[in-house]
Amino acid sequence: MKKQSRASGSGRRFISLFGVLKVLAVLLLIGVVGIVYTDASIRSKFEGKRWSIPAKVYARPLEIYPGRQITQAQFVAELKRLKYREGPLAAGSYEIRKNNRVWINTRGFRFWDGIEKAKRISVRFDEGRIEKIVEDSQGEYRSLALMRLEPVLVGGIYPRHNEDRELVRLDQVPEELINTLIAVEDREYAQHIGISIKGIARALIVNLNSGRIKQGGSTLTQQLVKNFYLTNKRSISRKALEVLMALLLELHYSKGEILEAYLNEVYVGQSGAKAIHGFGLASQFYFSQPLQDLKLHQSALLVGLVKGPSYYDPRRHPKRATERRNQVVDILLELNQITSSRALAVKQMPLGVVGSAAAHSKTYPAFMDLLKRQLRRDYREEDLNSEGLRIFTTLDPMIQQQSELALSQTVQGLQQGGYGLDGELEGALVVTEPENGEILAIVGGKKPRFAGFNRALDAVRPVGSVIKPAVYLAALEQGHHFAEMIEDESIELTTENGQLWQPENFDKKGHGQILMQEGLINSYNLATTRLGLMVGVESVIDVLKRGGIQRYLPKVPSLFLGSAELSPLDVATFYQTIAANGFSTPLRTIREITTSNGEPLVRYPLAVKQTFDNADVYMLTRVMQMVVERGTAKRIYNRLSSELQIAGKTGTTNNLRDSWFVGMTGNYLAVAWVGRDDNGPTRLTGSTGAMAVWTELMAAAQPEPMVPLQPENVLDVWVSPDSGKLSAKNCREAILVPLRIKVIPTEKSACAKRSNWKRWFNRS
Repeated sequence: MKKQSRASGSGRRFISLFGVLKVLAVLLLIGVVGIVYTDASIRSKFEGKRWSIPAKVYARPLEIYPGRQITQAQFVAELKRLKYREGPLAAGSYEIRKNNRVWINTRGFRFWDGIEKAKRISVRFDEGRIEKIVEDSQGEYRSLALMRLEPVLVGGIYPRHNEDRELVRLDQVPEELINTLIAVEDREYAQHIGISIKGIARALIVNLNSGRIKQGGSTLTQQLVKNFYLTNKRSISRKALEVLMALLLELHYSKGEILEAYLNEVYVGQSGAKAIHGFGLASQFYFSQPLQDLKLHQSALLVGLVKGPSYYDPRRHPKRATERRNQVVDILLELNQITSSRALAVKQMPLGVVGSAAAHSKTYPAFMDLLKRQLRRDYREEDLNSEGLRIFTTLDPMIQQQSELALSQTVQGLQQGGYGLDGELEGALVVTEPENGEILAIVGGKKPRFAGFNRALDAVRPVGSVIKPAVYLAALEQGHHFAEMIEDESIELTTENGQLWQPENFDKKGHGQILMQEGLINSYNLATTRLGLMVGVESVIDVLKRGGIQRYLPKVPSLFLGSAELSPLDVATFYQTIAANGFSTPLRTIREITTSNGEPLVRYPLAVKQTFDNADVYMLTRVMQMVVERGTAKRIYNRLSSELQIAGKTGTTNNLRDSWFVGMTGNYLAVAWVGRDDNGPTRLTGSTGAMAVWTELMAAAQPEPMVPLQPENVLDVWVSPDSGKLSAKNCREAILVPLRIKVIPTEKSACAKRSNWKRWFNRS
């Protein structure tokens, strides 16, 4: 029995040992599988697409050249928008000197068509224009015919996690910054295999003494693993995984590859809801400078921020940030990487941080709204917020700022003046360049930086009399002319639903027989309605469609007086064709798009198609200039110079609900709307509301004169307004009318018969 008992016990011990070995084997297998899986995960992410890089959106670059109309004050304001600092000349700084000169050290920039190198230039001003540009190239001076500054970064299209970074290669990072980072964060980086035994032992002692996990002893590789693969949660298991992953990372990749990833991944600050990652973006965010241009005091600050970007935020806590930067400098001195004299000099330097977050200091929600709509026609959303595209736009920051001020201040003044009745006045503004259809500015409301309802694009309202030029253009195309006599008297029409429609003039009067051009100059509803009936609703709709309007247009006579509901952008689209001498040019916000490396992608060439005869457009434009000279918009010249020869059209809708104005100068087309979101009455006409916004903008924007190109087959002819007969310049009642030569009246007024025939035409 005893022998059997001993054998039975041995068997149980054997089975127990075998069970332990099985468990160990299973655990070993699980461990091996876990390591293999972890290894595959590390390699997959590190070798694949590491980051979602937001698209960067830039405004147009400021091009300067001798003769350009820009004041010294406006030029300096542009430099400040670019975060140039006034002071001793260094990269990204400027000095105002005697004799109207501004000296600048530009930063240089990679445009879509190549690199604009950093330069030291002098710009001299004279009477509101640039007189001369000189480059100082190491003591050799030469005149420049053209120079462009880097564009303002106006925004981005961000991934959902709201991280932002600007990727840099290792060879783009200053050696001093790399040395400083390693000295402060991981002195044994070049020797260890991903973990530091000394660091772990030191952290273990601190943690045991404190009774909790207080210190991690992390190497740069471990920090990268924690930020790139794991969370900030502190636990023994997470720390063990971190160590394993760091070892695997070092097994597969070089020190340079790991360091480059760290430089692009490290968290260095916060801009609102957006997290700033990587030293490339940090350099722009804090100093508005390329990473390559950083000095030691700046590199030391960035490295110091790694310890706690919020706690040491140099904008909110400059004293803490200075102390932390100086600690970093002391470490460099301790390691004999710098001399004591240099350490002292660096510690005496100011932080040098720009006043606001340069990469995110300005937002233009209305413009960005339209930009994104246009981008989505060519790009997927994930490409826009993850591929690091560089989008160069048409936005002019100077005109945008002037537009925002003009709208917000004018609308506020109107509200305080009693307009708007019991509702809040709102407004919108669209500004384009007539020559090429580029959108220079968009304001979506009186609070221009509020990303809410974009009235410039989405406030679809009756347009009133701003539609009338389409009626007159349709008439010109059918052979009617501006010296033709039409009737401005009451008219009654029965609509398709049997209702009676009886339009009336603003002054409630009829004016009898008038010249066709006087109907447009004075915005007479009755004359315009009669003319519209002569040419037909479908012809007017055809003109509007060829002018770029894509919205639904009602086939009813009330269309002639502006019953169509359009947005300010729609109105700008139609008038852009008029401003471009009859050439239809789709309004655009995009000039070029490149990859993050500067390779061009989809090009956005200027698309031009002639849709109206240039003679008809010239005659229409001349009459619209008369609208400002002596018609419904004549008050403009109480503020602006008549030498600008502005062409414009006011618009007012029923019950004074909507106020519109469209105005064209030689270099700007701008559409302004003022009204109420609830469609209530405002007591504003086109000339008292929207035109005031437009005039305020142009008073600041330095517009150029509107000089339409006169075709050979058109002359400005003196005509009698009472009869449409040929008149003469010295006849008291005579007015100028643009006419094709073939329709110039042959019958003369009594005054013209007594005058010299040469005075029948205006040849000045």
